[in-house]
Amino acid sequence: MSLLKELILQMFFALTPFVLFNIYYRDRMRNYSRCFILVTSSVCMFLAMTFASSVNEGIIFDIRHVIVFFALIYGGVRIALIVLIESALYRFYLGGEGTWVAMLVMAATFAISLLIYQRYKASYRKTLFTLLTGALFSLIDLGLTYFNFPTYVSHQLPYHVLVIPVQNFVGIWLLMSLFSKCVSDKELFIRHAQNEKIETMSHVAASLAHEVRNPLTAVKGFLRLIQEDPGNIAKTDQYIRISMDEIQRTEAILTEYLALSKPLKERTELIDVCEQLHVVREVMLPFANMNNVELELQAYEKPVTIMANPDEFKQVLVNFIKNAIEACAETAKGKVSLSLFIEKNNALLVIKDNGIGMDEGQIRRLGTIYFSTKTSGTGLGLTYSYHVIHTFGGSVSVSSKPKVGTKFTITFPYHQPQ
Repeated sequence: MSLLKELILQMFFALTPFVLFNIYYRDRMRNYSRCFILVTSSVCMFLAMTFASSVNEGIIFDIRHVIVFFALIYGGVRIALIVLIESALYRFYLGGEGTWVAMLVMAATFAISLLIYQRYKASYRKTLFTLLTGALFSLIDLGLTYFNFPTYVSHQLPYHVLVIPVQNFVGIWLLMSLFSKCVSDKELFIRHAQNEKIETMSHVAASLAHEVRNPLTAVKGFLRLIQEDPGNIAKTDQYIRISMDEIQRTEAILTEYLALSKPLKERTELIDVCEQLHVVREVMLPFANMNNVELELQAYEKPVTIMANPDEFKQVLVNFIKNAIEACAETAKGKVSLSLFIEKNNALLVIKDNGIGMDEGQIRRLGTIYFSTKTSGTGLGLTYSYHVIHTFGGSVSVSSKPKVGTKFTITFPYHQPQ
């Protein structure tokens, strides 16, 4: 029973990188780094060797070879070497009569890992290579231990024939398969989220291009009037002033659009939600006009400040407002209203539309990956937005009725400006 507990404990340690990945990268728009692989591998290796299984003092067995192989595949040769050196030093510190055999086993398994490394990366049959690696690790462990301690292995044959292969086979299969699945899912999510953002920006860009023509046409008309009557100083000054206002307004909208389309940076600062709402409304107004939807803003009288990433917050606003406008596109007198107020130390942003609405089943699935109420949508826009809101300590509530409309209430912790 004691050996069974130790075996289960080793399997748990094998899952440590997988668990930490899901905790640390859950709400991040990026995948694992080599630093993450180094830290998690070191932690996992230390725990596995500290609580290793053993039936004889000084001779211990654990999943350190699995961890080194994992570090090699996902971190590269340099990271794997660091983890290997750490495990060798710690094994030397633990001591016992099996120390030098353990060093020999680690050298042999690392050499095998290097031989399999390139083939594993290039192969589509990764499960086969994973199980082959587990088998080789078990044979090396058993063979070298028997060569140096034949009597010990003979007396504990069931342990070496069953426990060690299970540790290596199941440990390497669990860690490599689950971590690989998480990494591929994260890559797919990031790729789709980026594509969703590009699609949103392209729609807004098309409406902006249409809208920018209006002030340019006005400026062109005023320049012709000045050309026809250059002697009228008063009229010329008036036309130039109007033209400059139109150009500045267009420039401001284009500047904010370009800021929205830039790659996001990981930073958090105190931002004014009222200011952000006005900026995004100006950017989204052409898109609303193109879809014959009224875009109304009822901002709070005083600054409403929250802790957030301004770029990510703008993108969240764009996603919600774009969805609301599209929901009203087929509605007569479509209207999207944005309102902001403070309630119980929270900043509440309400986005309401009179569009097609949703039923209870659709509401429950909102924010889940790949669910969308649009026939051509992926749902990644709202999934990304929900993640961002939760990262900033906020929450989202939805109320909707089919053919009546939808109301999103986004709640953020209010931070009093200093």
